[in-house]
Amino acid sequence: MKHPFLMVVLTFCVFSQYTFSQETVENPEKYTSKNKGKFYVFWGGNRESYSKSDIRFKGADYDFTIYNVSAHDKPKGYHIDYVNPARMTIPQTNLRIGYFINDHYNISIGLDHMKYVMYNDRRVDYSGYYPEEGNNTFGETISDDELLLTEDFLLFEHTDGLNYINTEISRVDDISGLIGLPNTDKFQINLTEGIGGGFLYPKTNTTLLGKDRYDEFHISGYGLSAKVGLNFTFFKYFFIQTELKGGYIEMNDIRTTKDKADSAEQNFWFFQRIIAVGGIFRL
Repeated sequence: MKHPFLMVVLTFCVFSQYTFSQETVENPEKYTSKNKGKFYVFWGGNRESYSKSDIRFKGADYDFTIYNVSAHDKPKGYHIDYVNPARMTIPQTNLRIGYFINDHYNISIGLDHMKYVMYNDRRVDYSGYYPEEGNNTFGETISDDELLLTEDFLLFEHTDGLNYINTEISRVDDISGLIGLPNTDKFQINLTEGIGGGFLYPKTNTTLLGKDRYDEFHISGYGLSAKVGLNFTFFKYFFIQTELKGGYIEMNDIRTTKDKADSAEQNFWFFQRIIAVGGIFRL
């Protein structure tokens, strides 16, 4: 009686193994179904918008604040510089390298190379004092509490750039099934969102009160940010990612001239629109 029983058990085991092997061959696990252990890198461009900002300028013989100052970015549009290795740092760009600690969460470090340009020839309120050799020295005086931001009086921009070096933690979720995409190894859509923080390392281009132009890198403050985006992955390893990213920047130590006694401070909100291309791989 024992031998027929053993034959039944053996036949069942062989059949089960064969069936499992067939299912594995017919339905192999997709590369895109799991992210843990993968690295990614992307490179792209951005546009920015900024809130108005109060900017305080301080030195040995001056201390004044201009209020509700407007600024804009400095886009290059569609340009070969984005892919020219010798000139890739000139446009507004984003570089990020990340690692998935599990299937949904990744940590990354990146550089958001933004540009911030104060509008000139606009009237602003001000308070404080600065040296004048005569009335209307730089063509800026309108009244006791209002100035015209002439270029002779003040040029102020972070154009090489408003460099936000930051770390992010992000979540990624595959939403391909919601629109009926059957093979994510060919095309996959992911929703991503994250938060981050880091420091500002701008190269601030400034001319102030007739002093010599100054334009050097300097750690000037910190930033906090949050983002949401869509990731479109093609053939397992390549992707296009779009992001909306906003945050707060506090710059309390901006170099403005060669004299270390001269400085500026400001804070403002920013909003980025980003599009990038990249790759994702497992080492």
